[in-house]
Amino acid sequence: MLKKILKIVGIVLLLLVVSAFAIPYFFKDQIKAKIEKAINEKVDAKVAFADADLSLFKNFPNASVNIEKLSIINKAPFEGDTLVAFEELNLKMSIGQLFNSDDEPMQIDGIDSKNGLINIIFNKDGLGNFDIALKEEKKADDSKSKPLSLSIKEYSVENFKFQYYDERSKIKMVLDSINHEGTGDFAASKLDLVTKTTTKVSLDMDKVNYMKNVAISLDAVLGIDLDQSKYTFKKNEAKINELPLKFDGFIQMADDGQVYDLTFQTPTSSFKNFLGLIPAQYSSNLKDVKTSGDFTVKGFAKGKLTDTTVPKFNIDIASNNASFQYPNLPKSVQNIIIDTKIINETGLMNDTYVNLDKLSFQIDQDVFNAKANIKNIAENALVNAALKGTINLGNLTKAYPVKLDKPLTGVLKADVTTEFDMQSVEKSDYARIKNAGTIDLTGFNYTDENGKTMKISRALVSFDPSRVNLKQFNATTGKTDLAVNGVLENFYGFVFKNQELKGNFNLQSNQLAVNDFMTTGTETAKEAKASEPMKIPAFLNCSLTAKANTVLYDNLVLKNVSGKVIIKDQKATLENGKTDIFGGSIAFNGDVSTKEKTPKFNMDLGLNGVDIMQTFTQLEMMKKIAPIAGVINGKLNSKIKLSGNLDAKEMTPDLKSLSGDLLGQLLSTTVNSSNSTLLTALDSKLGFVDLKKLNLNDLKAAITFKDGKVNVKPFDLKYQDIKATIGGTHGFDQNMNYNLKLDVPAKYLGTEANNLIAKLSPADAKKVENVPINAILGGSFSNPKVTTDVKQATTSLVNNLVKQQKDKLVSGGKDAVNSIISNATKPKTDTTKTDVKKDVQTKANSLIKDLFNKKKKEAPKTETTPTPTK
Repeated sequence: MLKKILKIVGIVLLLLVVSAFAIPYFFKDQIKAKIEKAINEKVDAKVAFADADLSLFKNFPNASVNIEKLSIINKAPFEGDTLVAFEELNLKMSIGQLFNSDDEPMQIDGIDSKNGLINIIFNKDGLGNFDIALKEEKKADDSKSKPLSLSIKEYSVENFKFQYYDERSKIKMVLDSINHEGTGDFAASKLDLVTKTTTKVSLDMDKVNYMKNVAISLDAVLGIDLDQSKYTFKKNEAKINELPLKFDGFIQMADDGQVYDLTFQTPTSSFKNFLGLIPAQYSSNLKDVKTSGDFTVKGFAKGKLTDTTVPKFNIDIASNNASFQYPNLPKSVQNIIIDTKIINETGLMNDTYVNLDKLSFQIDQDVFNAKANIKNIAENALVNAALKGTINLGNLTKAYPVKLDKPLTGVLKADVTTEFDMQSVEKSDYARIKNAGTIDLTGFNYTDENGKTMKISRALVSFDPSRVNLKQFNATTGKTDLAVNGVLENFYGFVFKNQELKGNFNLQSNQLAVNDFMTTGTETAKEAKASEPMKIPAFLNCSLTAKANTVLYDNLVLKNVSGKVIIKDQKATLENGKTDIFGGSIAFNGDVSTKEKTPKFNMDLGLNGVDIMQTFTQLEMMKKIAPIAGVINGKLNSKIKLSGNLDAKEMTPDLKSLSGDLLGQLLSTTVNSSNSTLLTALDSKLGFVDLKKLNLNDLKAAITFKDGKVNVKPFDLKYQDIKATIGGTHGFDQNMNYNLKLDVPAKYLGTEANNLIAKLSPADAKKVENVPINAILGGSFSNPKVTTDVKQATTSLVNNLVKQQKDKLVSGGKDAVNSIISNATKPKTDTTKTDVKKDVQTKANSLIKDLFNKKKKEAPKTETTPTPTK
């Protein structure tokens, strides 16, 4: 009996387990439909989610609804903007809630979500993109609505991002990497909510950055009064980076905004509080740092935050006669004084002002001071600041744990004052900008992560109202020396308003090695990826006039380099460039643009008297355009137009995209045909030509190239009394297809032809026409295939000469016969008629016999083609 009962119980349990697994699949479509209906009845937006699943085991005995990839996309006037996006949203509720009718509220016990985004936007009209409730729903009577009952006891969000942007005030705030959790009974009207939060905060106002990825954490117990929408800080501990803060007071929601009555302060006054403000990656471990003096932050916020007002507030940051020294570092920072206040006394945002009354510190005997104040902050910020003092950069790494492969050296001296307003900066109204002073850096040495060292002997900058003057900049790096001076005309607009950086500079160098400014092969894969593709910064609008005695670029040595570079709109334009190279000079003008994804270039080159062999063997691009030119000794004048794409990493021409044309003239040239497989093959096919004696002086040629194909326009050249015309195409892959047409005097086509011509009368010999010879150059430059019609042309010439002599003899025979007949028919007194007739016949037979015997003797024979003196 017991066995049967156990067996029945086991079967029932098995059925329950199977049902628990099966029910979610049976009700999956109904769950998705219910979720879609619930959302679409409430919002005026494009809502989508990938899937919705039900689990009875994840939070047993409660049910769990999982929604994947939920997104809410705004409609007009925020068309296409994402309001909310959750990769995963989990709702926990009792199983009974799944079977409620449409009229019954659904009670949610818990919520958690991962990898989400909340994006809040206010447009210029003050409308918010979060206002997506259906208008009919808003107007409906509250008694007829279907409430969503929240009996939440716990919730959490993991790796969230919150974005806020107000187009009117140009305030942008981002809370990144939000991790937050809370527990409390929301079923009660009053509760204590226990929360833990970490995030990173960035804040920008009108293109000025005030905070960037500042780490913030808050562990707090919040007293919540749902009836009054009031949130009171009870037990709490907050941190900004590692600076501790404690809050008292409350925040309360109102119909027109939020009411604040808060005070805050650092719970301790140790100077370690200040070091805690510095991000951990720059401040190292604070545990064993020795400090003296104090550092405090305290303040309040009291009043209402509305569309037109902010709470009155006062933030006081102070330190007096403080010092710190890190363990294992030889230097300390002494006499630290900080006196800063951020105040609003009226509740109007524009009345906020910042006073940095004093910031001072000392390392050894070097003292540095700064002060500044900013007011009228919301409308047209007014800035007044001053810097004065000396910093020995070598002491920085001895007093503070800056992570550098090699320590800095050098002395920085500053004595600068500035006074300006943001509208003047924006409008470049220099009359209202007051700058004065200098910054002087000497003996500065810096080594980057790749081991490259920059040594700046001096950099001197002076300030005046209209611009920043780079009076002197002398530096060396690798094989390069630099001397630069110039002006920056829009420094503040660039710094504060993201405007273009305008300037004009002059550069002089005795030797400039391009490789000194290129990334080395020791870079890590991450660094290499970050450095490509190369882009000309969009903010640059400046020019550089440069002169260098020597420029080293790969294996090339350029002398007396000069020119002007104008940078604007992500394009570098080269003007009046000149250099001496390859025994001649090159002039260049053109531009390089990185505005599009693939960089592009246009270039005009003027080559004057350059060595042909060097030009067409040391420049890869020229070698592809005219590989045969590498065996020519002499000089070249040429004009070349080039355009195409650039390799994004190396910024070198992509030969497959290259197009343009070349017009060149050769001067004082000789040919090294033995160095060319092609010319050697051609020489062997044309026995009457010695290519070493080819005269190319003053030869002009026109070449066009596009899509990896080079087209040579037919051009004429002369070899002794032979005229030649050559033209055709070849590819950058070195495959070719050229036609060579020669107009060859008959005397070069062998002894047989010469013997036949010798038998002609001088008058007839002059009438013999030159013979056309054709050659086809195929294959590749390294493995050529040369074919000619020399044999056919020679045979044709001999046959024509034989025919010419035959026709002449036949014509001569006819004349002789006629003469004989004429003479024979004359009356003679001593001869009978019969004798006359017999004499004519005998002489005619003799003439015909002689004619055919001569023809047989002079039949053409095959002979080796004679060659003129090579």
